[in-house]
Amino acid sequence: MPNLSTSPNPLWFLNTLVVVRVATADGADGLSVIEHRAPYGDSPPLHIHRTEDEVFHILDGQFGFMVEGQERRLGAGETLLTAKGVPHTYHVESASGGRWLTITAHGDFERFVRAMARPAERSELPEPAGPPSADAVKALTAMAAKFGIEIVGPPLH
Repeated sequence: MPNLSTSPNPLWFLNTLVVVRVATADGADGLSVIEHRAPYGDSPPLHIHRTEDEVFHILDGQFGFMVEGQERRLGAGETLLTAKGVPHTYHVESASGGRWLTITAHGDFERFVRAMARPAERSELPEPAGPPSADAVKALTAMAAKFGIEIVGPPLH
C-alpha cells in the first residue's frame, strides 16, 4: 500500500489516515477529493449526507457497502455513488486494509473531516481505539449534524 508521507498535511480522521487531494476552496464548483487509508474492519456508523452526494472510488482493497439497505461489494478500480439523502456505510474487508477516494461537492463532508481530524503524527494509521464510548458517539453525532450529516445506525461488523 502506498505511503502517504509525501502528501501534504495528512490527518487522522477517526481510524483513517486522510489527505485532502483537492479542497473545496481550490475550484469554482466546490468539489472535494479526499484520499483515505483504513485498516481491516474499519466501518463508520450508518449515516446520511443531507447536502451532497458522495462518490467512493476504490484504489486498493475490498469493501462491503450497505446503501439504502442493499449490500454491495467493491474492489480496486470500482466506483460507487451514494446519493444525498440515502443511508450508507462501508466495511473494509481486506486484511491489508483499504484505500479509496471520496468525492463530494459543496464542502460539508470536507469541513466535517477537518473538524473531526487531528494532524497525523506519522504517516501510518492511528492506533485502533476500540469501539467508541457513548460520549464519543454523542460527540460524533453532534459534530456530523453541524455539517448536514445524520448518524442513523451502527457501523457494519
